[in-house]
Amino acid sequence: MRTEVIEIYQSGKGYKAISKALGLQRTTVRAIIHKWQKHGTVVNLPRSGRPTKITPRAQRRLIREVTKDPRTTSKELQASLASIKVSVHDSTIRKRLGKNGLHGRFPRRKPLLSKKNIRARLNFAKKHLNDCQNFWENTLWTDETKLNYNNFAKMSGPKFLQSAVKDSFASYRKRLIAVIAAKGGPTSY
Repeated sequence: MRTEVIEIYQSGKGYKAISKALGLQRTTVRAIIHKWQKHGTVVNLPRSGRPTKITPRAQRRLIREVTKDPRTTSKELQASLASIKVSVHDSTIRKRLGKNGLHGRFPRRKPLLSKKNIRARLNFAKKHLNDCQNFWENTLWTDETKLNYNNFAKMSGPKFLQSAVKDSFASYRKRLIAVIAAKGGPTSY
């Protein structure tokens, strides 16, 4: 397309005629002609800046390793890349992972409820069983958790499906113990 613009321009036609003939914007035609006049070519010129040291293959390997084991450190990934003859700094690895949405985070620490706390809560709930809805809406439990179902963040409330809440909280302790045992890695419970 760019070479066609130059050929028509060399035959003596103006920007307006070229843009009409090829269906391009006049500014596009002008930019192509100016580039040809300045550089003598219409192909893409090399970009400024240092090219990346991480190859696309190495980047895919990084992403695969981190998604498989999120606790992999950047130093471990650096050693892994060294095995395929790619030498990069660990901060470069962290930046590359960050651009792909894999940011370093600390796993959340949440204490288990003790038997004493469970009994105290049950007694509190029984004592205030007949209190108004407003009382319960203003009651804050120290381990309240936001639940995500079907990619919609929902808080507990009257519109929330009781069965979903019951299933989630019934398996909460079991899931939490599994996560602690796996130290934040993949779990099975």
